[in-house]
Amino acid sequence: MNIIVCIKQVPKTAQVKIDSRTNTLIRQGVESIINPFDTYALEEGVRLRERHGGKVTVISMGPPQAETALREAISLGADEAILLTDRAFAGADTWATAYTLSRAIMRLATYDLIICGRQTFDGDTGQVGPELAEMLGIPFVAYVSAIEEIRDRYLRVRRMVEEGYEVIETGLPALITVTKEINQPRLPSLRGIMKSKSAPVPAWGAKELDVDPSRVGLNGSATQVIRIFFPERTHQAEIITGSPEEQADRLVAKLREARLI
Repeated sequence: MNIIVCIKQVPKTAQVKIDSRTNTLIRQGVESIINPFDTYALEEGVRLRERHGGKVTVISMGPPQAETALREAISLGADEAILLTDRAFAGADTWATAYTLSRAIMRLATYDLIICGRQTFDGDTGQVGPELAEMLGIPFVAYVSAIEEIRDRYLRVRRMVEEGYEVIETGLPALITVTKEINQPRLPSLRGIMKSKSAPVPAWGAKELDVDPSRVGLNGSATQVIRIFFPERTHQAEIITGSPEEQADRLVAKLREARLI
């Protein structure tokens, strides 16, 4: 069974800083990690390979330093990793990201299952998974909390919903996005760490993927961030004095002035 896991490198902290000029995250000086939801996707891929054989290929799109996350994925059990990196990919929204990932997966040609985390820690959109499935023309199931059966060209999963779960059956190849309920990610093994240090991590750019330049990076983004900012919170208090009756009258007057009553 050939399994592809898509991961993203994200800032380790939720207290991110925004460049007011470019409206992008300031990553300098901020430690980066594998997106937490993606670690569950990777673990599930490794477990499936251990049960059914085959290999796990990890793909990530990002700057050159994202190779660190891919090597960590190898230490956690992935067989091989591929970095998609090119200045032409910069500024991509989820649509352009999904297109770039789809071109890489088409180049790999043979796969049975694609696993993604349900969403990323920095963007929280949960859009890349379904968009990627649409571009590849394969079935998609979101919020998968358990894989109940997988055999031949058949997959049965448990999908979380608000009031319980659904059991979904689909053919393969397919793409699923998983939740943290699906497993408990392992720690890297000594053997995995040693393998990750010497494993080749090829870098594929726009030329290798033969992409349409109008569909990657900013040019291919259907959405653009015009402005990102943290809302300013202001607090103003006023103490109303007088007798209880006078305080009540003044409070009512203030509320009417503010058109709250």
